[in-house]
Amino acid sequence: MFDERISQALAASLAGAEATIPPRLRAAMASAVWGGGGRLRPKLCLAVAAIGGDPHPALTDAAAVAVELIHCASLVHDDLPCFDDADWRRGQPSIHRAYDEATAVLVGDALIIAAFEVIAEAASVDPARGLRMLRALSRASGHRGGLVAGQAWESEPAPDLARYHQAKTGGLFAAAAALGAISADLDEAHYAALGAELGAAYQIADDLSDALADPDALGKPVGQDAALDRPSALRQLGLEGAKAALCARRDAAMALTPSDPTARPLRALIERAISRLLPPVELAIAG
Repeated sequence: MFDERISQALAASLAGAEATIPPRLRAAMASAVWGGGGRLRPKLCLAVAAIGGDPHPALTDAAAVAVELIHCASLVHDDLPCFDDADWRRGQPSIHRAYDEATAVLVGDALIIAAFEVIAEAASVDPARGLRMLRALSRASGHRGGLVAGQAWESEPAPDLARYHQAKTGGLFAAAAALGAISADLDEAHYAALGAELGAAYQIADDLSDALADPDALGKPVGQDAALDRPSALRQLGLEGAKAALCARRDAAMALTPSDPTARPLRALIERAISRLLPPVELAIAG
């Protein structure tokens, strides 16, 4: 659900002004955006907006695109030799392997700037609402508890796992849900909390997959947390503790989801988001 809408909105946001973009950079940006992925964060944005009837679809589309562009940028930077030094992403060569390291840095930078540009352009229909969206996305992306902070926590000698997970993953999930809420005149804080719980569950599932999944099925290297001595739910809590924490976070996200029919896409999204990452042996966690 929402796949075609997201693809069309992404394509529209990246179209135009091609002559002003150096060809190598343009090709690498396209690889980063169109190289696969579940589009979970923009789907979360749209699913929340649907609960409120999606009264401002142009703004909702812009918000969904912006969240996905920030996410794609974070993957490009995360794979760089100075961080994970990953050769593969989504079953394809990572951007710095397919092109080069300098191009990958610029791709990440360009996608981050494009994310804010797409919201700024759509905000003309409702400047006050657009400003709220820009603020929410900035907080999720930056050094004050956002993606930049999450990446920086990996360089700290003893990072707090909850703060690390919230910054690196939870913040952008929270922003995706909050942006959908802002667009649909819903309670921003409530849906930001829901998104943060889903993001925490997703990160725990990712930690489990990093240790237990088949890299070919996952489409990226595994064993990175142990190899890079990085904090993870599995390493800190153990297998049973990590599974329990995952269930608790998933259940907390579900508890924050309305029970009326308009929330059915959101509830289905939460279930799929967790089960998609888990290796088959770990799927029996719903007790």
